[in-house]
Amino acid sequence: MIGLGTGRLERIVALGAHCDDIAIGAGGSLLTICDRNPGVRVDALVLSGGGTEREAEERAALAAFCPDADVEVTVLKLPDGRLPAHWEEAKNGLEELRRRTDPDLVLSPRTADAHQDHRGLATLVPTVFRTHLQLEYEIAKWDGDLGKPTAYVPLSPERAEEKVRLLQEHYASQRHRPWYDREAFLGLARIRGIECGQRYAEAFDLKKLTLDLSSKG
Repeated sequence: MIGLGTGRLERIVALGAHCDDIAIGAGGSLLTICDRNPGVRVDALVLSGGGTEREAEERAALAAFCPDADVEVTVLKLPDGRLPAHWEEAKNGLEELRRRTDPDLVLSPRTADAHQDHRGLATLVPTVFRTHLQLEYEIAKWDGDLGKPTAYVPLSPERAEEKVRLLQEHYASQRHRPWYDREAFLGLARIRGIECGQRYAEAFDLKKLTLDLSSKG
């Protein structure tokens, strides 16, 4: 397996259909990015949960997952589970964000995700962020829709544990759910770590990548 870097990251866009999607799918990667790129700008857009307790959870959580970063969080009020019926509002939210930033990296749900909100958001992303590097994160669920990832971000044991701790600390509204526990989060991270020769990792689908293979002398 070849390791590829992105160079310094100055601007990140993180997208979620629901509050907690970003942290579950890419929380360890955000911790890594912000640790290695102090002062990075992180623009997060979440399509649902605006005006509820979940918005407050999301703001506090993303601040914790993005230490030493310049974080801006926008939480819209689209109804959960109804994105296909609110396509224009979702597209408008993405386009408004695009007018404010030209990111080095976009984090989003998987196009192959079984949840209609996740899948719909992922489908919209390349219509707005057309030439940007897009990593699609995964979320385990009862649908059994996990696939074969094409990109990995290794996580140290300490960082994997930190991700789980922050998930448990900041999303009290989700603790009652049977899939929301330490074993689920660390178990998937351990499997993805095995696949890339590390202890733990987060995995992503990577649709398109432009490589510069020219010699730099």
